[in-house]
Amino acid sequence: MLGKVVICGVGLIGGSFALALKDKGIVGEVVGLGRSRGTLEVALASGVIDRIGVDWSDALTGADLVLLAIPVGQMEAAMCALTPHLSPGTIVTDGGSTKQDVVAAARSALGAKINQFVPGHPIAGAEKSGVTAALADLYEGKRVLLTPLPENAPDDVAKVRAAWEACGAQVDELTPVEHDQVFAAVSHLPHLLAYALVHEFANRPNAGLLFGFAAGGFRDFTRIASSHPEMWRDICVANNAALVEELDAYLSELQRVRALLASADGAALEAMFTRARTARNAWLDSLQPPSGE
Repeated sequence: MLGKVVICGVGLIGGSFALALKDKGIVGEVVGLGRSRGTLEVALASGVIDRIGVDWSDALTGADLVLLAIPVGQMEAAMCALTPHLSPGTIVTDGGSTKQDVVAAARSALGAKINQFVPGHPIAGAEKSGVTAALADLYEGKRVLLTPLPENAPDDVAKVRAAWEACGAQVDELTPVEHDQVFAAVSHLPHLLAYALVHEFANRPNAGLLFGFAAGGFRDFTRIASSHPEMWRDICVANNAALVEELDAYLSELQRVRALLASADGAALEAMFTRARTARNAWLDSLQPPSGE
């Protein structure tokens, strides 16, 4: 049971975390903080939060857990603001999609209180953002990664893990470096490609014609280009080194595919398509629960 939880950034991620905890009946009070008073008013009116925090001093009094559900570029400023009011019994975690930069920001801002910060990343985004997109079941069956620090007490890590598991999530652990390398490939690169394709189409003279005939394939491939631009700007900048490596590898693959296409090498193209389909189907099968469940 969590007596008081503070959510900084009551959007899709923070709002869904609040709703899930409320739905499970394991939180006494949820206090919201954020840049937009209007967003907080909506969150309060819709029951996502119970109270709008006046400031960090007010919000943190008696808090058990704080979730920083804000773009990674805002993390250090938020941590600097909360640190003077952070009591020993309060644990801080985050929902940032990059971890090395957030950990560095935490070390700079929290100083001797770094042991109270347990980095995290819920892998449950959607193309729509904002508190109105929040869902109580957003984390059901989804994965959350924690990247604990050497300074973290095992009980504090366990408390953050238990909160996410109560939301229905499967919780795993990686180091911050491992996290950023993996997600540059499987998350950050796909978002970058989706944004780039839509942007390229939008700049063409016949953009209206192209979008007019675009259907399911284009919609599915570019779904994540509807994600929050500010958040993804910060992610790309924060993880730019690993992301550039992944983009270079992808560009090399595109050059190879271009050569096959230019030479009309149907057999090689089919072999590539077959291998890709087999790999994707195997991945999809791995996501399915065992038969009988």
